[in-house]
Amino acid sequence: MKKLLVIIFFLFVSRMEAFAGDWPQYRADAARSGYTKEELLSELSLRWVCHPRHAPRPAWQGVDTRMPFDHAYQPVIVNGALYFGSSADCKLYALDASTGGERWTFFTGSPVRFAPAVWKDCVFVVSDDGCLYCLSAVDGGLLWKKRGGPRDDMILGNDRMVSRWPARGGVVIADDIVYFGAGIWPTDGIYLYALDPENGNVLWANDRSGSIEMGKPHGGAWAKSGVSAQGYLAAAGNNLIVPTGRSVPAVFSRDKGLFRYFHHQENTSYGGSRIMAAGPYLFADGGNSRGTDMSTGTAKIMYYVENGERVADNRIPSTALAATPDYIVYADREGVKGIDPDNLLYQREQKDRKGNTVIRKYLNLSSWTIPTPAHPGGVSLIAAGDKIISGTANNKVAVLDSRSGKVVWSAGVDGRPLGLAVADGCLFVSTDRGSIYCFAPGKIQKAETVIPITLNYPIGANAPFDVAAEEIIARSGVTDGYCLDLSCGEGRLAYELAKRTNLHIYAIDPNPDNVAAARKKLDSAGLYGVRVTVHLADPGRTPYPDYFANLVVSGRSVKRGTGAISSEEVKRILRPYGGVSCIGRPGAMEITRRGALTGADPEWTHLYHDPANTLISSDELVKGPLGMLWFRDSDFAIPSRHGRGVGPLFSRGRLFVEGVNALRAIDAYNGHTLWEYP
Repeated sequence: MKKLLVIIFFLFVSRMEAFAGDWPQYRADAARSGYTKEELLSELSLRWVCHPRHAPRPAWQGVDTRMPFDHAYQPVIVNGALYFGSSADCKLYALDASTGGERWTFFTGSPVRFAPAVWKDCVFVVSDDGCLYCLSAVDGGLLWKKRGGPRDDMILGNDRMVSRWPARGGVVIADDIVYFGAGIWPTDGIYLYALDPENGNVLWANDRSGSIEMGKPHGGAWAKSGVSAQGYLAAAGNNLIVPTGRSVPAVFSRDKGLFRYFHHQENTSYGGSRIMAAGPYLFADGGNSRGTDMSTGTAKIMYYVENGERVADNRIPSTALAATPDYIVYADREGVKGIDPDNLLYQREQKDRKGNTVIRKYLNLSSWTIPTPAHPGGVSLIAAGDKIISGTANNKVAVLDSRSGKVVWSAGVDGRPLGLAVADGCLFVSTDRGSIYCFAPGKIQKAETVIPITLNYPIGANAPFDVAAEEIIARSGVTDGYCLDLSCGEGRLAYELAKRTNLHIYAIDPNPDNVAAARKKLDSAGLYGVRVTVHLADPGRTPYPDYFANLVVSGRSVKRGTGAISSEEVKRILRPYGGVSCIGRPGAMEITRRGALTGADPEWTHLYHDPANTLISSDELVKGPLGMLWFRDSDFAIPSRHGRGVGPLFSRGRLFVEGVNALRAIDAYNGHTLWEYP
């Protein structure tokens, strides 16, 4: 009997060791390989599914984007906890990986667009507020933070208030060093950092990569530009790999942060934010994944044209890749394929057009194939031990056995399964609709569904703020656009305005206790981030851009009167041509409507300014140096600039943009869409 118990215990421990594994950062490791040696059983059942309040709010959703890095909440799993960041409500979440229940959350100042990385008992996460945060894995307490840009300046980017230097270089940890990047506009500055994870001390910083004189793709142009960090950073050997959004990745030395290469001009037709290092190869996607030599950044083979046809290429026809110890694995519409990296290129003898025998090199696109006719179109791919997990375009997840060459398990999910991870014997799947699934070994009779509770009245009785909100709406007439609440207190006025209008509200308060209380209450109502965002700052010197607010109010003034806020800050923030401020107690509010800016030209009504085509503006205010007030994605199809697309027109604070099939009016001071016809 004793011998039998020993055998049972040994089998139990062996089974637990087989499942004991973490997924500590995006795609498992610093190379973004998407591989773990942990085994995954063939029989899985849904253990739980979590439906957050809000689906992801991606940074870029335009007509042609290669930057899907935040189209799903990417999961990270360590020591029984699952972490993910929300681009909707600006929070990092820690869930119990076995139940899906919430352990803790942490608010940042702007959307969280990247998965965190876990090191020892610390969780590292970057935010569009421009900061890297180091949190306690136990309770989410802040241990330290590092701002990436030089100041706290904020601007409106695609309808969200973000840092002028948002942290869009997703954090990566390698050899006990944490790396991240901030800044997306080279003219404003790009910042890359290597930090000591214990205390945030800077090991090196590169603030020069935004102003490199380099070749540009268009017509062999040469200009001062640089590396715009947009995507998850990766590390391999002494290489820090920086994805640059739509373009090819750049590479820096990991030990000193020295710029190595960025072959922008040589690669005009591919690039993307998803990258993967595999041995001597670097892969980046842009509809297809292209393999380059890691040491030089040059393509292993370039295509050439013979008889008008492309004969050879170095692109893998997929954006869903993983790198196992033996193969580079990818998914296409035929199935999942593996390439032996030692035989990535092959050559054969052929005849050229003159009949001469030549030896030509080709990319070996398949050493083996596992057909998946029921699951076409891979959108994500990882590998766990001898299993390959493929997320597909028809909202399914399939597990394939590389030894048998068969699909051994599959399940449907709600949305495109863009996030995959394996830890502790479980498969975790996240979709573009925000849902996160946990599939566990064995048969489970009933899965848990985790849905956050939304409170209809999180503040309770709210006089006199409810009365103030009604008066503000009636007297200002502003119910759309952007609102600023100066000295918001616990967010009571912002809450009432959000319930009654379509305003996007940004609120400031100097008291950290007020900010924490306002965030918690607004979040419980399902309003935080998507409708109201609260920042800790001096109401007399906010970090927000000039002229952005259609409406300015003050929660503090509802009880303390008009002297509660700075009139100079209101003037700086308020939109010209009709911006309204409503400050004070109900029944005694001071209403100010802003007119035109003195010295500004109110009109540019024709392509060349006026009916006489003078190209001469009477504006006296525009002088250098200039800075960005806001930016918007190209979600409105307009004629190609190469086809001489018509430029925008301006009239009294409104931009009019001619599209391919419509006409759009935009608020010139904050980018908000006013109307679109038809």
